[in-house]
Amino acid sequence: MTLTLPFVAVLAVVGWLIVRHTRLRWWAVTALLLLGFYLASTPAAPLIDDTTRSGVEVVNRTGSK
Repeated sequence: MTLTLPFVAVLAVVGWLIVRHTRLRWWAVTALLLLGFYLASTPAAPLIDDTTRSGVEVVNRTGSK
């Protein structure tokens, strides 16, 4: 069974959870999301992607040894 969720709905739920549990303001969550989208369109995006993947591999211990 495949479940398709709109990306905006997922972002809304994540934003709501962040506001609820960290007591951040909505404008701060919106600013962080916009900054993330901005960074994804810059030349730094591949470096951010590689670093994130490396960090996940270290945490999950799935990287090469």
